[in-house]
Amino acid sequence: MSSDLLSIARSGAMAARIALDVTAQNIANAASDGYVRRSVRLAELASSGGFGRVGDVSLSGVRLDAVVRNVDAFRQTEVRRTGSDAARASAELAGLQNIETATEQTNLYPSVVAFEGSLERLTADPVSSSLRAAVLEDARTMVRTFNIASQSLASAGEGLRFEASDGTAQINLLAGELARVNLRLARASDATSDQSALLDSRDNLLQRLSGFADISTTFSADDTVQVRLGGSAGPQLVMGGTATSLAMTTAANGTIAFTVGAAPATLSGGALAGKAQALVAVADTQTGLDAIANTLIAAANAAQSGGVGLDGSAGQPLFSGSGASGITLALTTGAGIATAPSGAGANSRDPTNLTALRGALSNSDIAGKLDSLLFGISSKVAGRAVTNEALSTIAGSARIALQSQSGVDLDAEAVNLIRFQQAFQASGKAMQVAGTLFDTLLAIR
Repeated sequence: MSSDLLSIARSGAMAARIALDVTAQNIANAASDGYVRRSVRLAELASSGGFGRVGDVSLSGVRLDAVVRNVDAFRQTEVRRTGSDAARASAELAGLQNIETATEQTNLYPSVVAFEGSLERLTADPVSSSLRAAVLEDARTMVRTFNIASQSLASAGEGLRFEASDGTAQINLLAGELARVNLRLARASDATSDQSALLDSRDNLLQRLSGFADISTTFSADDTVQVRLGGSAGPQLVMGGTATSLAMTTAANGTIAFTVGAAPATLSGGALAGKAQALVAVADTQTGLDAIANTLIAAANAAQSGGVGLDGSAGQPLFSGSGASGITLALTTGAGIATAPSGAGANSRDPTNLTALRGALSNSDIAGKLDSLLFGISSKVAGRAVTNEALSTIAGSARIALQSQSGVDLDAEAVNLIRFQQAFQASGKAMQVAGTLFDTLLAIR
């Protein structure tokens, strides 16, 4: 009996010590990123036969059945999905805000209004050199703001493409690491501490991947994971120990597309999808800005050709080039502004052609089109800001739900420390009793 009591107490002490080790591990990693709380699962140590055993009664102690990772696969999936949506919205919003800054802070709309205003003031005295110089200077300012706005848009696009390229490299890095974790998981023993750490690493890598792109996962019996990019029908990024490279291509208009191997990948979530959508907005804004600049050039130059300058010579183009980035001021002096109609003499005060120039700009609605373009950008920013806030809240709720289930609660771990310490001390006391009984038996003559 004393030997049985000793072995039972010994198994209890070992189980309590392991439980204390696991509790200490939880406490030590309470702040570790991606760590999932562990707990011990104990089972009765079964045996049969032997002296003093009656029927099927087993008095053999306890054993460690497994070290359990307290994780909910559904909640992890929700964290990845909602986090991917939030990352897409955040990246797109940041890109749109850069577009808004590029177009509004250059004072493009005020410069167009100022140019049209100086033309209106010129009608009061078409031969005034100071008024003509003011028109030319306002035209020069407007041209520069078109150029600056275009350059700012190009810079915003370059920044987004650089970030997208870096995100592509990060995905390939994470995919390669995930493939290596898969290889180690395939060789790991079930319920070992090494496997638990590998599973933590696997889940952490998946969550980081989902921040860059929407992924679909399939888990195997050996806990390895297959990852597809862009949904369940997307190309395969990771399979077992193999990772396929993600590549980014840039179109002529600055938009981007992705391929995994030779297969196209359509992303609907993650930061890369948000940057791709923002680059589409950059291209659309640039196209709209170029169209307005070309309309301005055509309208002004056509009106100029129908009149004469201050010296009576035929009107010359006011602007040259094309597009917002290429528009330049063609006239070098205010005397070249064709205010008088064709056939009028030098120093004519007849503002007929100036009126035609103003009418051409008014009919083309340069200021109105520009205002509509800017308003459309601002509306997108406002709408995406609301969407981003909502998706961020949803993603935060999902993370909190996962943390409450799989995170470390220091108060609960403190209780476990006391509980397992008492269990260890009780088992030690049982071993002491077994030793006393054994000494008593040996003392019997």
